[in-house]
Amino acid sequence: MVMKADMLVTGGLLVDGTGAAPQVGDVAVADGRIIAVGDVSAIDASGAETLDAQGCIVTPGFVDIHTHYDGQAIWADRLRPSTDHGVTTVVIGNCGVGFAPCRPGDHDALIGLMEGVEDIPGVVMAEGLDWSWESFEDFLDAVDARPHDCDIAAYLPHSPLRVYVMGERGIAREPASESDLSQMRALAARAIDAGALGCATSRLYFHRTADGELIPSFNAGEEELHALAAGIVDAGGGVLQLVPNYENPDVSDELDLMARIATHHEITVTFTGTTSTPGIAEMLERRRARGADLMAQIFPRPIGMVVGLDLSWNPFRFCDAFEPLVPLSASERAARMRDPALRATLIAQQPDIARFPLARQARNFANMFPMTPGFKYEPDASESVADRAAARGVSPEEEAYDLLLEDDGGAMLLVAMGNYVAGNLDSVGALIGHEGTVLGLGDGGAHYALICDASYPTSVLIHWVRDRKTGRIALQDAVRELTSKPASVVGLQDRGILRAGCKADLNVIDLQRLELHLPYAECDLPAGGKRLLQDASGYRATILSGQVTYRDGKPTGALPGKLVRGRQHAPG
Repeated sequence: MVMKADMLVTGGLLVDGTGAAPQVGDVAVADGRIIAVGDVSAIDASGAETLDAQGCIVTPGFVDIHTHYDGQAIWADRLRPSTDHGVTTVVIGNCGVGFAPCRPGDHDALIGLMEGVEDIPGVVMAEGLDWSWESFEDFLDAVDARPHDCDIAAYLPHSPLRVYVMGERGIAREPASESDLSQMRALAARAIDAGALGCATSRLYFHRTADGELIPSFNAGEEELHALAAGIVDAGGGVLQLVPNYENPDVSDELDLMARIATHHEITVTFTGTTSTPGIAEMLERRRARGADLMAQIFPRPIGMVVGLDLSWNPFRFCDAFEPLVPLSASERAARMRDPALRATLIAQQPDIARFPLARQARNFANMFPMTPGFKYEPDASESVADRAAARGVSPEEEAYDLLLEDDGGAMLLVAMGNYVAGNLDSVGALIGHEGTVLGLGDGGAHYALICDASYPTSVLIHWVRDRKTGRIALQDAVRELTSKPASVVGLQDRGILRAGCKADLNVIDLQRLELHLPYAECDLPAGGKRLLQDASGYRATILSGQVTYRDGKPTGALPGKLVRGRQHAPG
């Protein structure tokens, strides 16, 4: 029987997601699935939509397993900025924060939690969320009810679960009782049955509520993590996602904790990794050799934040003299800050960061770089605010102050908080492709006016594949890291590979013309909330379930994205 295609992608360099050498060929699609790859001469293509991919690479759609579109998936159809960069599947519920399960009286508590941990303004969530759910299962139904421009999978977040079970005791981080643990285990199993990929939690000291309080899951006992893992296993298996407490001076303690959970329950534990820890690869290898399925999520460029007068934070944001400027626009702030008296006052003051310890990084001048046209995410140390200040003979505070006033207050500075060991990304390159690591941490949907890391797939192709002077990554290896590997880690075996039977999620990319533009602020969230977006040139088409969702970087209006309910088996 001759198969009939409804779409053909022709003449492209096929990079299939497995790590195999690229080959020129075609891809045939029917009913949202790939039906042939390479030679499609046996396929009936009469009447099929044809996309000419000559001169381009053709890849599977990218899979981002660490996002926070929990709210955006409720109020928006498009999951930008991820979908501007070839992403066709995202996973939400990471870091143990989210909006379900939630009793009606706890709405404000969960909004405050997400506002503090993920820098989403409370007013945005208050207007954007309709709270048409209480259980996690109902939340999944709410996500599923809206069409989207990519597929969405979800974890059950630990902090809302803890509050749902324990109420005020959970918010106060009291130890869970046996009854509490039993309820959490049962609810975790129910979530997996309903379609969750697993559970997610955080032990990170820097994760705070909007009031500066530690999050409910921060010091949850090991037995509580075992209860979550047991619930996952009760329902057939899945993943535990975890943010370790890197304030713990002995990182090996955190790795041992995760290894105990992974081996006891025979599940994957994927966690926020850091290249700043000496010997992290060897630590991983030892525990994996003993049977612990640990997968460190690493970020392929500096982990950091973007600061500026038009954004959430800047080096002077938490100074007393800056408070009168908070209600003003960026240009109005810049105009006021040109006053010599205010300049002297702000430069002399120290910020009060007691509520948000992470804000100290907004003065990490040695690793702060102005973002100007042509900016590269591996800048030379001489470009830092500290080095620029030394060259001018001024203090770093003065240099940062003057830079912030450029572009009428619209200037942006990147703070490279992590990964940027010795002023380069060599430590990152050494871990990309390691059997115990996976690319992630793009955080799309979070830190709206503080980061725009969801653009990292474009950075991987430009920086690591095409432009880096040394230590480049082979195209087929980089594509595997963006597609089949993250999909496999979370159990989505039906995507991430150009193979007959797999989902027809594809990208057609002009690699030589691929360009990542500077971030920009836009007030398009509910209640006029602000976020950073970042565009790219060179994406000729993004295809989801056999439908073109983006053409030359512009949305087509097609919204075939669905909720992915649970782990998916490989075809065949």
